[in-house]
Amino acid sequence: MSPVTALTYVLPHRLLSSLARRLAYSTHPVLKQWLINTVIRKFGVDLSEAAQPDPTAYPSFNAFFTRALKPGARTPDPDPRALLMPADGHISQCGPIVDGRIFQAKGQSFTAAELLGSEADAAPFRDGSFATVYLSPRDYHRVHMPCTGTLRETVHVPGRLFSVGVDAVASVPRLFARNERLVCHFDTDFGPIAVVMVGALLVSGVETVWGGVEIPPYGHTITRKDYRGRGITLERFAEMARFNYGSTVIVLLPKDAATLDPALHAHSPVRLGQRLAVRG
Repeated sequence: MSPVTALTYVLPHRLLSSLARRLAYSTHPVLKQWLINTVIRKFGVDLSEAAQPDPTAYPSFNAFFTRALKPGARTPDPDPRALLMPADGHISQCGPIVDGRIFQAKGQSFTAAELLGSEADAAPFRDGSFATVYLSPRDYHRVHMPCTGTLRETVHVPGRLFSVGVDAVASVPRLFARNERLVCHFDTDFGPIAVVMVGALLVSGVETVWGGVEIPPYGHTITRKDYRGRGITLERFAEMARFNYGSTVIVLLPKDAATLDPALHAHSPVRLGQRLAVRG
């Protein structure tokens, strides 16, 4: 474990994230432009695909961070049987859910029940499959639907806000099941899926297309919102949520629903809309 990761055990996670949020939403022209220029330079952000390629046109750092793409910059896999990658980024891990456990990194795993907030929520995904996608500061930070689904419920699970960088993922036990997160349950024509928006240190804001800002406020107890009967159906490839200052998204699929693309492996770069899995 690096000294930086070790330090995060004692840092005031929520306070630091709240301060970072204030900076991200600041419209002070000098401050917001310094933040934008610093991230572009440090992480090599490519604005050529952005709907607004002028870095000075964004009113705040968060507006830059959650920028839209030009029409056609990402296209969905043409095979209608294909489930789609929900975001740009890198695969952290992907594979089978074995005896209810999800692999995090060598020597680290957590249960689907811990991630989702209950054994009942995890039951449909026992022996299913998962994909964990890490969004870096240079990536497009909107999350889209892997397939057409009707929203059934969201679950806001309170927690810490550890970094989700490579060292933290390798060394912090059950990291994704400990960080603050929003679990989104959808019903599809092949069964349930879960899309989990995981917060992280300094990057803990989550917003959905149906409910607006979901996190913060940060939670103290698990909070459920029932959307059954409201008819909120999102089409395959449609935007579903965004990270206000980004992190990690985890997709859970039920047993025998689809086969993960064999080309995917840990640390492979991925793009929104490419093939995540194929239904049988």
